[in-house]
Amino acid sequence: MGSGSQTTSATRKARIEEMRRAEVARERRNRFLVITGSLVAVAAIVAGGVFVLRSQSKDDGADAKAASSDSAAGKFATGADGVRTWTGKLGRTHVTKRVHYPTVPPVGGDHHQVWMNCDGDVYTEPVDDMNAVHSLEHGAVWVTYNSKAPKADVAALAAKVEKTPYTLMSPDDDQADPIMLTAWGHQRTVTGASDANVDKFLEQFVQGAQTPEPGAACTGGLSR
Repeated sequence: MGSGSQTTSATRKARIEEMRRAEVARERRNRFLVITGSLVAVAAIVAGGVFVLRSQSKDDGADAKAASSDSAAGKFATGADGVRTWTGKLGRTHVTKRVHYPTVPPVGGDHHQVWMNCDGDVYTEPVDDMNAVHSLEHGAVWVTYNSKAPKADVAALAAKVEKTPYTLMSPDDDQADPIMLTAWGHQRTVTGASDANVDKFLEQFVQGAQTPEPGAACTGGLSR
């Protein structure tokens, strides 16, 4: 049992390190593309100003449609392991209109184009759902807690999150249970920081098979 657990942990750490190396390389490429793209963009803005003005109203309509579509019918199906899986379709459109998610915290759906940093980031204030959902799309696990969560558990979970890439943590007083874990399309409640299901959930869903954009960045987004 111990040897198998250590092997699994080592494999996960190696996978995450590989993701991090890929992210660094991708950020270097992106910086080059940004410099090149900005020169092209200046010319495009001058030539396409009229088109942008005409298309803006169409974009606003698309945003509203995407935001409303995120409330499509769906429900949770609870597995034998206690993990709830969302059965409805989860949109992945970048929108500016406020999205009204059917679950608290949300498990996915249309979201803001900028993600919350999720490289073991612990936030002491609530974060915007629309940015956190984008983090879930990148394969992060989101740890949330309300005012009923014991302070000792909050501190212990924060320490665990800080050591785990592709995770973030924040308070959410609107959620029903004291401590909840969320990944894209999946969610569960845990009894506390020492609950064995915490590590099981992280093991399964940090950059897990459910990830819509595996290896996407968890840095370079919003930090508060």
